[in-house]
Amino acid sequence: MTGATAGEERPPLVFLVAGEPSGDQLGARLMAALKAETGGRIRFAGVGGEAMAGQGLASLFPIDELAVMGLVEVLPHARRIYRRIGDTVAAVQAARPDVLVTIDSPAFTLRVSRRLKGSGVRLVHYVAPSVWAWKPWRARRMAGYLDHLLALLPFEPPYFETHGLATTFVGHPAVEAVGTARPDGAALRADRAIPPEAPVLCVLPGSRRGEVGRLAPVFGRTLGLLAEGFPGLRALVPTVGTVADMVEEAVGDWSVPAEVLTGTEAKFQAFAAADAALAASGTVAVELAVAGLPAVIAYRVNPLTAFLAARMIRVEHVSVVNLVLAREVQPERLQGRCTPSELAAALQPLLRDPAARRTQREGCAAAAGLLGLGGPAPSLRAARAILSVIGSGGADRKTYNA
Repeated sequence: MTGATAGEERPPLVFLVAGEPSGDQLGARLMAALKAETGGRIRFAGVGGEAMAGQGLASLFPIDELAVMGLVEVLPHARRIYRRIGDTVAAVQAARPDVLVTIDSPAFTLRVSRRLKGSGVRLVHYVAPSVWAWKPWRARRMAGYLDHLLALLPFEPPYFETHGLATTFVGHPAVEAVGTARPDGAALRADRAIPPEAPVLCVLPGSRRGEVGRLAPVFGRTLGLLAEGFPGLRALVPTVGTVADMVEEAVGDWSVPAEVLTGTEAKFQAFAAADAALAASGTVAVELAVAGLPAVIAYRVNPLTAFLAARMIRVEHVSVVNLVLAREVQPERLQGRCTPSELAAALQPLLRDPAARRTQREGCAAAAGLLGLGGPAPSLRAARAILSVIGSGGADRKTYNA
C-alpha cells in the first residue's frame, strides 16, 4: 500500500504472521475485513501464503517452511524454524507496526510474540490454543505477554480472562467461508463426467505433507473396501498447493477413480457434489459441518507423538463439532482406529442410509449456530477487535465485544 502524502497521517501498519494454509486463509479474510472497516486505509507486512498474497501481502519467506505438525515430526526442521523465528522478530522490530497479529501455529507464532514482549509492539494472537484440552498453564503464560486474544470457540474466553488476558470470541472461520458459498455440485459432476447416480466420496487427506504421507495410503485402501459395496464409487480430492504434488502421486495408486481439485471454490463444489466425506482432523471438519456434508474424521500421527499426547490431552473428542456439542456427531477414527476397515465401516451408513445422513446434518447445524453462523462474519468481528487494540494503545485489558 502506498504511503501517506506530506502532512497526512500514515495508515496503521498491521504485521501478520501465519504458519500454515488454514492460517493463511484466516489471515486473508482478516485483511479483507480490515480494508473494509478502514476504507482501505491500512498497511500490511508479514508472513503468509497465497491467500494473503492475494490481499497484498509480500511474505517475508515461504509459508510452507513452517507447515510441520507433531511433537516428534518437527524435530528434523527445528533449526530452520528457529532461524525463521529470529528473522520474523527482526522484521517486526524493523517495521515497528501498530500491532502484530499472529495467527494459529502457536509453536512458531507465540515464540515470536514472546520475544517481542516489552518492545512496544501491541501483540494480538488469533486462534486461542486449546488450553482446555492440554497444557492449561499456557493461559497464564500467554497473559503475561499478549495484549489481546481472538477465540474461535464460544467456551474459550473464560480460560484466559481468569488470568487477565482480554479475549474476544469471534466465531469459527468456516461459518464465513462455507456459509456464504454457493457451490454447484451438479455442475462439477457433469464437468468431471460423474453420473448423477454414482456414489461420490469427498476425500481430504490433510494440508501438511506429513498428514498426506500418513493418511493418503490409508484413505486409498478404504476406498478400495468401499468400492466392493458401492459400484461406480468415485472420489473427489480437494487439496492445497503446498501438497498438491503429493496428493496427485498418492491417488495414482488408488483403485477408485479420483479427481484432484485445488482452490477454495473447487473444494466447496466437491462438498456439494459428494454424498459423504472422509477427512483429516482439522478446520475442514467444521467446513464440512457448515456445508451439511456428513463426514468421518480421521487422524494418525507418529506413534511416539501419540503416546505422549495421550498422557496430556484431557478431552474426549478432536472434532470441533463434537467438542461444542459434547457428543460424537461426526464419527472419529484416530490413531489405532484409523484403519481401512474401521473407516469403511463408519462411512457405509453415510453413503447408504438417508436417515444417518440427516441425523448428522441436524447435529452439524446445531454446532454451526454455536460457532457463529447467522451472526456477524468472524473476520469482521476479528478486524473490529484488532482496530480497538490499535485505537486503545493496547492499554485496555477488558474484553472487547466485537
